[in-house]
Amino acid sequence: MAKPRFVQPHVNGILETSLYVQSAARSAEFYRRVFGFEPLEPGEPLNDETRLCPMRAGDRSVLLLFKKGATPDTDATGAIHIAFGIARSDLTTWEHWLAEQSIPIELRKTWKYGAEALYFRDPDGHLLEVVTPGVWSIY
Repeated sequence: MAKPRFVQPHVNGILETSLYVQSAARSAEFYRRVFGFEPLEPGEPLNDETRLCPMRAGDRSVLLLFKKGATPDTDATGAIHIAFGIARSDLTTWEHWLAEQSIPIELRKTWKYGAEALYFRDPDGHLLEVVTPGVWSIY
């Protein structure tokens, strides 16, 4: 077996996550209201015809909200799952916040390494999770 000529390059993590939604404007409002995410291009108008709304999701992550069917060859169908990491001390605050926002919690779960998670849905039916450390051996 030949020795590789190059060393495998490093990846810093996942930069973008995409969701396909009926309305980028409606979804942007949901993610702003519930998570505090802000559009990366705040001067761009948002309406039901908006093709893409990139949102700042934490320190170095971007949540891309794509209008379903508006971008050739990059459409997805069905509900997708995204987990957002939270501090263990914020779990109860999240429970109260979601109740105040009239967002039902579908499931509460304790994971193998001790993480606690709350599951709920966005306006397009995507399954969202806020989870404390202890869900994986690396978090």
